[in-house]
Amino acid sequence: MNSRQLEKMGVPAPCFKAAIAGIQSASKAGELRSLDLGSLFADLLANPDNYLTHPHFSQMAKEAADFGGPVEVREPIAYRTWGAANIDQESHRQMREACALPMATGAALMPDAHVGYGLPIGGVLALENAVVPYAVGVDIACRMKLSVLDVPPAMLSQQNKQEWFDRALEGGTRFGVGSAHERKQSHAVMDQDWTVTRVTRENKDKAWKQLGTSGSGNHFVEFGLLTLAARDEQFGLDAGEYVALLSHSGSRGTGSSVCTVYSNVARQHLPKRYEDFGRLAWLSLDSEAGQEYWAAMNLMGDYAAANHDVIHRLVSNLLGAKIIAGVENHHNFAWKEQHGGKEVVVHRKGATPAGRGVLGVIPGSMADPAFVVRGLGNAESLESASHGAGRCMSRTKAKETFAWGAVRKDLEKRGVRVLSAGADEVPGVYKPIEEVMREQQDLVQIVARFDPKIVKMCGDGSKAED
Repeated sequence: MNSRQLEKMGVPAPCFKAAIAGIQSASKAGELRSLDLGSLFADLLANPDNYLTHPHFSQMAKEAADFGGPVEVREPIAYRTWGAANIDQESHRQMREACALPMATGAALMPDAHVGYGLPIGGVLALENAVVPYAVGVDIACRMKLSVLDVPPAMLSQQNKQEWFDRALEGGTRFGVGSAHERKQSHAVMDQDWTVTRVTRENKDKAWKQLGTSGSGNHFVEFGLLTLAARDEQFGLDAGEYVALLSHSGSRGTGSSVCTVYSNVARQHLPKRYEDFGRLAWLSLDSEAGQEYWAAMNLMGDYAAANHDVIHRLVSNLLGAKIIAGVENHHNFAWKEQHGGKEVVVHRKGATPAGRGVLGVIPGSMADPAFVVRGLGNAESLESASHGAGRCMSRTKAKETFAWGAVRKDLEKRGVRVLSAGADEVPGVYKPIEEVMREQQDLVQIVARFDPKIVKMCGDGSKAED
């Protein structure tokens, strides 16, 4: 009996040596001919505890118990890619690995895809009764929010009004790792049950301090000009131009802690035969840990939404403006949805929900437009679309390539003022958003265009040359 024969019988590679030793032991005892090895191995792998005292296969049973049962031999499920010409091979490798998860039922890759942890950014993955913390992402419920304001659009370009807009952004926002408001902000989310898990309970005070703030990286708050070519009943706006406030951020440090804790739990319980999945480790929704993560994830969704509510409330109040319309959506989350006639858990890591008629926001860069979109409900994409333009350059490479002072001056010539940001987030590190939108015309319909005019992000230490 060789390893190939054992593999065909479903024996995992770590058990080969013990299986062969057991066969040799049974042969020496003259008992091999009487054994149906196929049936014996199948039962041993399914019920290893029943064989811990077997005269020939006790060691194999011990290793099988540690290993976690029989191997399920399966090919990765297929997935469709949008914008394939601009997606790197490492993202595809990550996607194929995710599609090999034993409970995977559907997947898709969006046109803004690039490498992430576990599932690539822009990856959509449907699983049966299981959730992968890293397929949701570290920044749980990272989301977009756009608010339309009752401010005359002409004010955005008036020289004597610039300080007015700047003061609203500077006073109403906080950026960076560990950032917090001087005074705790109020929101009903802090009255919810934060004892659903230990990690949320222990992080509640931190979450409250960070309520109404944004992180670093690609998070931003900006004023811009929203343009509708025609009246949209669902959006509730007539054709025309409007001043709008757009923000991008998530669940801050608490969301990161939830991901880290439950991804570690998932990896600790991952059967050895699946240990190569690493950050794709999953939690069954029937397990206590799975139920805890699901409760914590949904709390983080409410908390991320509250962050945006507070930011938009503070900034609009400082501006002296009223919010007259808006749209918002998560893009790092998991939802229980019906696809293919059954309930599945759809992970959208850096992907926007795009069910038929669902409104969302897809941003570009600090100099390129964002778009309010309406989903077309494409089943092949699991009713999803891109969450932005997608990076085409690492942060390290960006800082080596671009001089922030020069980029900032170029942006000013293009009519975009940046209050703070860094070279790692300049327009050149992103794919052209217009190309990304063309690649997904079967996923979303464009409702309105938002052109950024005044941008605030977390700086990376780069200083502009005056």
